[in-house]
Amino acid sequence: MVSPIHDESTDIANRLCFIRSDNDQYSHINNAIYYHLFDSVINAYLIAHCDLSPQTSDTIGLVVSSHCQFFFPLSFPDVLDLGLRVNHVGKSSVTYEVGVFREGGTEPAAVGGYTHVFVDAMSRETSQMEGRMKEGLQRLSVEPGSNKLESKL
Repeated sequence: MVSPIHDESTDIANRLCFIRSDNDQYSHINNAIYYHLFDSVINAYLIAHCDLSPQTSDTIGLVVSSHCQFFFPLSFPDVLDLGLRVNHVGKSSVTYEVGVFREGGTEPAAVGGYTHVFVDAMSRETSQMEGRMKEGLQRLSVEPGSNKLESKL
């Protein structure tokens, strides 16, 4: 079964290579590395498509929850394909899902992600998403009732 988060018509795909030090003592990619991958693909999208500038934007996203489910191990020298989608866009929050695939694979090795709450960069008070931020996130949205496939989770 092809996972919807690897459907190239509906997501942003990124290709990454591991380095040897990403392996843990069991010769698998260390679990913490997956969270680095999620952070990298999500923030790269926000910078490129949502006008986020982490050092200068008035509004920033703070992670309030995160998760990851593992299906099979990956290891150096695997090359990865990452798929990104948005499962929910609220007024001030967004929930992302990232699929981690072995290069060319159709089944995810891991699926995870997190929820951002957007806040004022100075006061840290909740701030509504507007303009290019909200538009960019809605482009990846797979809200319930859409014609996109259900999550692997």
